[in-house]
Amino acid sequence: MKTGRYSDAQIMGILKQAESGVPISELCREHGMSNASFYKWRAKYGGMDVSMMSQLKVMEAENRRLKRMYAEMSMQNDLLKEALGKKR
Repeated sequence: MKTGRYSDAQIMGILKQAESGVPISELCREHGMSNASFYKWRAKYGGMDVSMMSQLKVMEAENRRLKRMYAEMSMQNDLLKEALGKKR
C-alpha cells in the first residue's frame, strides 16, 4: 500500500495555516501539493486534532483487516457449501 508523503502532523499544520487565512493556492504551491489533495484532507480531517487523526487511521486499518477476514470466511463458506452440495 502506498504510504503518504505527509505525516499527520504536517497535514494538520497545513490545514491550520489555511484556517488562519493563507490563500489555498499559495499554500499548495508552498508545500508542493495539488488543490485536490488539500480539499480531500479538509473534507476528511477538518475539525480534528492529531490524536483523533491517528485514531481514525487505526480504525480504518482494523476495518480493512476485518473486511478481508470476512471475505476469506465467506469464500471458504461458499466452497464448503459447493463441496457438500456435490456429494449429495
